Amino acid sequence: MFTGNGIKLFTGTSHSELAEIIARRLGVNLGKAEVTKSGIGETNVRIVESVREDDVYIVSTGCGQVNTALMELCIMIHACKIASAKRITAVVPLFPYARQDKKDKSRAPITAKLVANIIQKSGCDHVITMDLHASQIQGFFDVPVDKYLYAEPSAIQYIRSNFDLSSLVIVSPDAGGAKRATAIADRLGVDFALFHKERKKANEVSRMVLVGHVSGKTAILVDDMADTCGTLCLAASHLSEAGATRVLGMVTHGILSGNALQTVMDSTLEKLVVTNTLPQAENVKRCPKIEVIDIGNVLAEVIRRSHYGESVSKLFDEVPY
Repeated sequence: MFTGNGIKLFTGTSHSELAEIIARRLGVNLGKAEVTKSGIGETNVRIVESVREDDVYIVSTGCGQVNTALMELCIMIHACKIASAKRITAVVPLFPYARQDKKDKSRAPITAKLVANIIQKSGCDHVITMDLHASQIQGFFDVPVDKYLYAEPSAIQYIRSNFDLSSLVIVSPDAGGAKRATAIADRLGVDFALFHKERKKANEVSRMVLVGHVSGKTAILVDDMADTCGTLCLAASHLSEAGATRVLGMVTHGILSGNALQTVMDSTLEKLVVTNTLPQAENVKRCPKIEVIDIGNVLAEVIRRSHYGESVSKLFDEVPY
């Protein structure tokens, strides 16, 4: 029986609610840490309890005040490192700066690589994240990164419980998400479609072409994240015009910035299903179309398996489809 001995779980200010869900699932108390900010904006961290020879997990996600959350994570890692922790794992459900993963124009930085370096140099021994925007980010680290963590199992269980698979089609809003969408479609044994899109500039789509048949079916758009929701809602409109009877969105990271909630409300989307890799309580209050899937239990099980040296990838193979 798992007792949590040797595990210490800490969190900063970015998503304490998720950390508490993970702690309850593991049967441990959240570690005591004081995180404050000075008058000039410096982050101060003090680990209140001993972590000597413990397996430490620090939960911090890339949302809200992203730079503050990142500094909290790095300072907490460093504090535990010099306090003689045996191993330190950063649990980062949404990796910050993940969309800045390549040099797409002259003199542009690869900020995701810089963030990986900062986290690693802070003293991190292991990274757990979920649905990386670009898989090459794994290679930015010289420490192990759990790359098998996808929200796919939770999404599949939700779809099986709420929809008739005989009239379902999984849709990717762009070619880049085709692998994710086809993986879900194959698991469910349903049809797949995708959009080819042409952009005028970042976050502004000029033209979308649907590839596949959706007429008379329930269409579920799947993606790794929804930020402004412009692409998602435009795709939903095209699906409705193509004859889909119901259109829903399902994403792992519901960033929902700017006017995203109003955009969702005004769209043909019946519902937008997101996970709680980011805090969603305020979004749910403001937009009745938002529904949240809890992935805290998945992260807790990954931590348990990591602590005991068990296979993490096997966890996803064991999910009943």
